[in-house]
Amino acid sequence: MHKTTLEQWSLLEKVVELGSFARAAEETARSQSSVSYNLSLLQERLGVALLAPEGRRAVLTPAGELLLNQVKPLLKAFSYVETRAATLRNGVRTRLDLVVDNIFPRRRLFAILRQFQQMYPQTQVRLTEVLENTSSDLVNNEADVMVLTRRQDITGLGEWLMNIDFVAVAHRDHPLFSLNTPLNDEMLRPWPLIHIADNQPAASAAGESWTFSTIDAAIEAVMYQVGYGWLPEERIQTQLEQGVLKILPLSHGKRRATPLHLIVKRALTPLDEQVETLLRLFSQPR
Repeated sequence: MHKTTLEQWSLLEKVVELGSFARAAEETARSQSSVSYNLSLLQERLGVALLAPEGRRAVLTPAGELLLNQVKPLLKAFSYVETRAATLRNGVRTRLDLVVDNIFPRRRLFAILRQFQQMYPQTQVRLTEVLENTSSDLVNNEADVMVLTRRQDITGLGEWLMNIDFVAVAHRDHPLFSLNTPLNDEMLRPWPLIHIADNQPAASAAGESWTFSTIDAAIEAVMYQVGYGWLPEERIQTQLEQGVLKILPLSHGKRRATPLHLIVKRALTPLDEQVETLLRLFSQPR
């Protein structure tokens, strides 16, 4: 059996925070004698002085400060467990599974997740990023909400959410920019085309293409002049503004759009509050 209790340590933390036994007693709805007794018992069982008087305040001794700092994470974790239990008792969802295509704008995604976390701190969002060509076995079939390029998924039905604009770009020093003329397929064919899995259009006939499994890798490949590529405009906005990457002067079709759809699992009927809120946050214009 433990010599001390979390309740005693919690009272110690409250006394130090408020500066007096009387205020701690009032805050915790206890009598002052109860607070005093518990802290005396705490120090007696430890054999260490934790508090010392300083004027009218009770302050931590060096040993008290050291030990309380070690206990604080336990107090916080215990408080979390109790809050979690209340959440379960009230029927509030404790986890939400979210699958998002890798081309979805990161800044928008993180803003949505941050806002959701502030509204539902006890609901954990388990995020999985996928690519369009990911097999259905790899996509979490139990996902509650999905943002994918296909409108219909085996686990639910969805509706159009937004278009992701792709632009054809190359490094500013790429030889394609030295041609000083609108570029057609024949002029592009000698140079490797950088793909992001299956999110990109097929390469021109007889043209060389390199496929990368992540957007970041494809961007780096274009930055290092491995080839030119169709990249999400939002993800390379900084490089475009800095002039490191430039949009290719194509003779036609300079911009291509890939639709993303917001999908919810079929089994979620009716929708609970957390899922409805997440769907609303994704659907809000940014």
